[in-house]
Amino acid sequence: MSPGPAAVERAAALLRDRAERDVPLGPFTTYKVGGPAALLVRAGGPDDLAAVGAAVAATGVDVLVVGKGSNLLVADNGFAGVAVVLGEAFAAVEIDGTRVRAGGAAALPVVARQTVRAGLTGFEWAVGVPGSVGGAVRMNAGGHGSDMAATLETAEIVDLTAGGGARTVVAADLALGYRRSAVAAHHVVVAATLGLAAGDRAAGDRTLSEIVAWRRAHQPGGQNAGSVFTNPPGDSAGRLIDAAGCKGLRHGTAEVSTKHANFVQADPGGSADDVLALMGDVQRRVAADAGVSLVVETRIVGYESQPRPELEVES
Repeated sequence: MSPGPAAVERAAALLRDRAERDVPLGPFTTYKVGGPAALLVRAGGPDDLAAVGAAVAATGVDVLVVGKGSNLLVADNGFAGVAVVLGEAFAAVEIDGTRVRAGGAAALPVVARQTVRAGLTGFEWAVGVPGSVGGAVRMNAGGHGSDMAATLETAEIVDLTAGGGARTVVAADLALGYRRSAVAAHHVVVAATLGLAAGDRAAGDRTLSEIVAWRRAHQPGGQNAGSVFTNPPGDSAGRLIDAAGCKGLRHGTAEVSTKHANFVQADPGGSADDVLALMGDVQRRVAADAGVSLVVETRIVGYESQPRPELEVES
């Protein structure tokens, strides 16, 4: 159970002018829907994260690390805790030979293009993923035959429930699997080190262009958070959803994309609750049609104290 409003007030008193109140989170996500955070901290450096860690440890208030919001759905009622957004100080990219250190807030397409420009290969797949390096480590993001696990060497992680101190963790200790890792919700990945290989810039540029063209041809734009469900072993979630007749299925202000069935589109000014209800409907229809329980990979927050569909969600 959430610690409640009293914990939020105590956290606000500890954070003082670092925290903003009742800030809408929809604009921080690619769904562009959802309610406000009770408190929002825009972390400009390690001191801000340390302050959040101290407040969380002292009050037990819930904490949410937003990242680029490309895999996040926030309830219409909002999030009753402290949301943290990393600032530009955490977005630097440093390249030394074939080793790359990228800040947790660095955008994946930016890192992909910078590494190709430096004559490196191994991170081209990330050019089409609208997320951050930190979020990509947490969910072991991937595509086009690769993922973070293929090149990740270490991650610098701040535990916001343990005072906000940073520690470096080697990739082998992060339990990286298909769209999952040991990085918890209260952890902030402030930087990651990648081990890439020497490549040919012209070939890398061609690969980037091909990936961008493929994404534009096969995936919808607009307000969505990418793939909603993980692919079950040996099959495609999109194929199963299409076979169950769910393409174009609508619930209020949310619709299953007619371009790619594993995407849910939110209407401008739409409702997060409609998106969630549609996810549940799709899950039930695929289970009835194919006997497969699809697992939601989207991170869903703010529904802890209110009714919601019984979704099977990636832990």
